[in-house]
Amino acid sequence: MNNTSSLTSQDTDTPIAPRLSGDLVIWLLILAELLTFGIFFLTYAFMRVGQVQLFNASQATLDLHTGCINTLLLITSSWAVARAVQSVRRDRNHTGANWLAVALLCGGAFLVLKTLEYAGKLQAGIDVSTNDFYLFYFMLTGFHYLHVMVGMVMLSLLWFFTRRGQYGRDNCHALETGAAFWHLVDLLWIILFPLVYVMR
Repeated sequence: MNNTSSLTSQDTDTPIAPRLSGDLVIWLLILAELLTFGIFFLTYAFMRVGQVQLFNASQATLDLHTGCINTLLLITSSWAVARAVQSVRRDRNHTGANWLAVALLCGGAFLVLKTLEYAGKLQAGIDVSTNDFYLFYFMLTGFHYLHVMVGMVMLSLLWFFTRRGQYGRDNCHALETGAAFWHLVDLLWIILFPLVYVMR
C-alpha cells in the first residue's frame, strides 16, 4: 500500500520535459524566413547608407499613423492567438475559436489598411521603379503582406477546426504550429516597421 502511494507520488511529481510548441518543420521554416528577411534588412540598410537624403525624403511620404495602427493590429492579433492556444489547452474550444476570430479580424484590418496604402502610392505614380527606397518598400512590405495572407488562411482553418472541437488539451499541436507562424508574421513587422517607416 505504502509502495503504491510512493510510486504514485513520484509519478505525479516527475517534471514534464520541455518541448518546442508546434511542428519542427514550421520552426525550420521560421529560421529560413528570418534568415531571408535578415538578408533583405541588411541590404536595405547598406543601400540606405549611400542614399541617406533620398531615403529620408521618401520615408517622409509614408503614413506613419497607418503604420502604427497596423503594428497595434498585428500585436493584438498575436496576443489573441496566444490566448486561443491557452484556451484550447484548457479544453475551452469555444473561447479559443473566439480568440482566433479576433486575430482574423485584426489580420484582415491590417491587409485592408496596407492595400489602401499601396493604392494611394500607385495612384500618386509611385512604384518600384521610382527610386531605390520604394523598390525596397514594396519588396519588403509586399513580401510581408504575402506572409500575412498565408497566415490568415492558416488561422481560418484553425478557427474552423477549433469550432468543431477538433483540438483539445491533448491535441493542439496543429494550433501551436499555426500560432508559431503567426508570431513570426508579427515579429517581422515589428522589425520592418521602425526600419522602413521610422528610422532616419
